[in-house]
Amino acid sequence: MHRVHKLASHLLQSPPAAMSRPPITSHVLDTGTGKPATDVKVTLDMKSISGWQEIGGDFTNVDGRCPKLLPVDYVLTPGLYRCTFDTASYYAKMGEKCFYPEVPIIFEIEATNEHYHIPLLINKFGYSTYRGS
Repeated sequence: MHRVHKLASHLLQSPPAAMSRPPITSHVLDTGTGKPATDVKVTLDMKSISGWQEIGGDFTNVDGRCPKLLPVDYVLTPGLYRCTFDTASYYAKMGEKCFYPEVPIIFEIEATNEHYHIPLLINKFGYSTYRGS
């Protein structure tokens, strides 16, 4: 009976973290303040024959992360994707203006079984990005 209970307990455990996150994630850090950028609107699009089609979106949380950019079970397909960050609204909430009102980051996905993390470092006059992990 102990083995059955132990097996049942193992089977009912939550899936590993890698399986419980969306296939594309993002976060935003404000290098001007040295803190996560909270409440930044992020839109995720995929390019199709007819143009860009919105497939997801979210607002950054207190850690600057977008936990619901896509559903966890979203199935990626190869192609071009675009994350657009509404930086003008973020700075406007602080009573400030910025030089880049939107930051579109276009990237290509070939390996659909991989996780893609799109980080953005911003300040009022510039930005930087890289492929995260």
